[in-house]
Amino acid sequence: MFKGCHFDRSVILLCVRWYLAYGLSLRNLEEMMAERGLSVDHSSVHRWVIRFSPWLLKRFNLRKRSVTGKWYMDETYIKVRGQWTYLYRAIDSVGDTVEFYFSEQRDLPAARRFFKQALERYGRPNRVVIDGSQTNHEAIVSCDITHRLQTRAAGFSKPITIRKSKYLNNRIEQDHRNIKRRIRPMLGFKSPASANIILSGIELIHMMRKRQARFAFNPSPSLAEQFAILAA
Repeated sequence: MFKGCHFDRSVILLCVRWYLAYGLSLRNLEEMMAERGLSVDHSSVHRWVIRFSPWLLKRFNLRKRSVTGKWYMDETYIKVRGQWTYLYRAIDSVGDTVEFYFSEQRDLPAARRFFKQALERYGRPNRVVIDGSQTNHEAIVSCDITHRLQTRAAGFSKPITIRKSKYLNNRIEQDHRNIKRRIRPMLGFKSPASANIILSGIELIHMMRKRQARFAFNPSPSLAEQFAILAA
């Protein structure tokens, strides 16, 4: 994956990790690398983030732990080129990230795609808590029926219990803040495509901090150690 890169793998991973994990701009990283005697252009850092974030996330998902049967689902606003877009997210009862999905629209098809993606990865939860959104309610019901029919379990399993409560859903509202805190210094994304990739990288860091992946012989690796293991 790193073949043909002008810089060493350790430099690339360091820049990608620092950009996704901390409130640093691309030019901040350019200056920090210059202090270490490395002439790294800020556009190169951006290309590294775009290129390696999806690859690291894919490798992380191979190690990702299972989640509990109670999910909290919600979407949050993300500004891209001055327009509001949406990041659908779900966490489980212990706060682990279940799934996330970036969408330019906040509608029923987007909610369906998000929940279908979560079902395909983890199977059906027992209960889903939402904030009262009728669109999300319809998406869950629709995806649940389709999933039960496809797995021929419609007559043998109960429908997913959907709980609408603005206050019970505070758990995921708090979890949104960890993502928004990193996004704020970026001052908005330039395109939906780059927003999607960078947001997936930020979610990757968030899951790493929650220790959501299994790593042999090291139950609590640091972010740097997790990056090194995934890139090995």
